[in-house]
Amino acid sequence: MSDQAKDERAPEDIEATQASGERTEGGVDGDYEALVRLLKENEELKDRALRVAAEMENLRRRTARDVHDARTYAVANFARDMLSVSDNLRRAMDAIPAEAKAAGDAGFKALIEGVDLTERAMLSALERHGVKKLAPEGEKFDPNFHQAMFEIPNPDVPAGTVVQVVQPGYSIGERVLRPAMVGVAKGGPKAATEAPVEPGPVNEQAEKDA
Repeated sequence: MSDQAKDERAPEDIEATQASGERTEGGVDGDYEALVRLLKENEELKDRALRVAAEMENLRRRTARDVHDARTYAVANFARDMLSVSDNLRRAMDAIPAEAKAAGDAGFKALIEGVDLTERAMLSALERHGVKKLAPEGEKFDPNFHQAMFEIPNPDVPAGTVVQVVQPGYSIGERVLRPAMVGVAKGGPKAATEAPVEPGPVNEQAEKDA
């Protein structure tokens, strides 16, 4: 059977069928390209959303840390000033001879007791706001929290041990409000992990108060 016999359609029908096939093939290709483009855009949007979420989480953490620091250290300057007042109250108490305290009348003893209670109440209030006292006698010298004022020969304790506290220090949170001014042992047995004694941070106000 000849090709003409096989396809007895009119020429215009054959052309229409061929055109329809070409449009169908082109439509499939277009749909595939559109699908690929949509998938790519979806991945980009997903990546962008993850980045935005990560940035928001970092911002939330930074904000929480800033708020925590603001609450913890907001009273630092005020506390430092109050420590100077507390130091003066302690000096006033220490300047009174023991004999005078014992021989004083009731009014004098009441005055001494009032000054002592005022000092303790002030330190207690500071402690409620996160201020902690540093009295490191017997501890290993730490240049981050202590200021070495002098060395004392003492073979009975390891070198680098704090053997005298000239002035107690104070910290607030994880920060040093005022380093403890100390005397450090020299010439004793070496500790297992001994670090050289460093002068520590300079605190001009503490030196003036001393």
